[in-house]
Amino acid sequence: MKDLIEIFKYIIPSLVVFATAYLLIKAFLKQEERKIQHQILLKNNKQITPIRLQACERLLLFLERIHPESLIIRENTNGLNNLQFQQKLIIAIRTEFEHNLAQQLYVTDESWVKIKNAKNSIVQLINTEAAQIAKEDPSIVLSKAVIESHMQQQKPAIEIAISSLKAEVQVLWG
Repeated sequence: MKDLIEIFKYIIPSLVVFATAYLLIKAFLKQEERKIQHQILLKNNKQITPIRLQACERLLLFLERIHPESLIIRENTNGLNNLQFQQKLIIAIRTEFEHNLAQQLYVTDESWVKIKNAKNSIVQLINTEAAQIAKEDPSIVLSKAVIESHMQQQKPAIEIAISSLKAEVQVLWG
């Protein structure tokens, strides 16, 4: 019995020391793992943030390019009738949109939906105004109608999308 007590005198403190060392090493390794994950996250953010900012810039440029005033000024050429001008405007919007489709990877779903709504809103505006005008009239008639109609809108979809992108950039900057 005495021998058993002597053995326990050595084993119990050894087990306490082992358990303490095990728990300390486990906590240390867990902390090191968190540090490594945090460093990886910071490195990824350093690489992704400029790409996301560039995507926001490109999408903002897209929205500015499809704004009726800039779109009409850029696409209007002499000698077009309303039907030809309508088709030219729609093709220009779709081409711009397709050129920027990949940018949706870098913006929130909410912003992307608002950008698509802005594009669709402008296309619908052009089609609606073109339907009310004779196809043979000069393109200036459609130009005036689209710009006037857009100016009468309270909060155009383009402005909503631009605001959404600006808010997203503010979040990126922290």
